[in-house]
Amino acid sequence: MRKVDVQNRFNMDDIDRQILSLMKDDARISLKSLAEHTYLSSTAVSARIEKLERAGYIQGYFTKINPAKFDLDIKAFISLELEPIQKKDFYPYIRSCENVVQCSCVTGEYSMLIEVLFGSTAALDKFINELQHFGKTKTQIVFSTPVEHRDVLPKEE
Repeated sequence: MRKVDVQNRFNMDDIDRQILSLMKDDARISLKSLAEHTYLSSTAVSARIEKLERAGYIQGYFTKINPAKFDLDIKAFISLELEPIQKKDFYPYIRSCENVVQCSCVTGEYSMLIEVLFGSTAALDKFINELQHFGKTKTQIVFSTPVEHRDVLPKEE
């Protein structure tokens, strides 16, 4: 059962979903363009966007940076076996690592899944050696990514 924030809850309609769908593909889409697609005024679209933001459906706006332009061509996923007591030391450490794209606490044999970007295998190897102070690692280097990170917009049931 999902926890619902009753204070910010509202009934999302097809137009709200259409606005979110257009914005997830292009966060810089103009109000005028959104208005043309939804057959609303720019003011009405703006009000709907503000409502979606307040309700937490829109959490922010981001710039997608191309890592290859910074010679960060090596993407890897590192699984780390970490004892729960180590989290108080590990979390500040991993947050300070600029090459870490994402770190998630997961189920299974390894408790952390870390996505990283590096410019060389030597730099990746050095990072893995540092991680091994916390526990056993397993690394997978990415050859290609047929589906990049994307936001999902569930269909109404």
